[in-house]
Amino acid sequence: MAAEITLEGKKILIVDDERDVRETLEDLLSMCEVSQAESYDQAKALIEAQPFDIAILDIMGVDGFDLLALANAHGITAVMLTAHALSPENVIKSFDEGAASYLPKEEMNRIEVFLTDILEAKAQGKHPWWKWYGRLASFCDRTFGPDWKGRKSDILDRIPFY
Repeated sequence: MAAEITLEGKKILIVDDERDVRETLEDLLSMCEVSQAESYDQAKALIEAQPFDIAILDIMGVDGFDLLALANAHGITAVMLTAHALSPENVIKSFDEGAASYLPKEEMNRIEVFLTDILEAKAQGKHPWWKWYGRLASFCDRTFGPDWKGRKSDILDRIPFY
């Protein structure tokens, strides 16, 4: 029997310029060792000073895509989290630039589920996005419009759902 995937004791970096978002995520991830940064510079210093299992990166306000490149360079699994950069284009950019997921802040109350999916994928040798669309299909359809898949079908064709 496979071991249960858990976030217990994982080292998580939360980077967001909004204190309430950081605090909410820290509360939701109370089983983890959480560090917070409110700026690019603070996050860069933390990434360069210590290892993390996962970094949750806001896109706007903290240069999230620049931090994604830095996290990737340090072998840190990174998740993009956004409220103001919600677009099919940023989904694609997140995927193409190596993020393990792209999550709307509106869904952050389910962060434990999303992060566990990523760890499960890693443990099983699957792509980290394997459950992404199944978890967020209704959100994407509601937010981007029901025809967004037709406009941006290349992303759905490239995400390995297995």
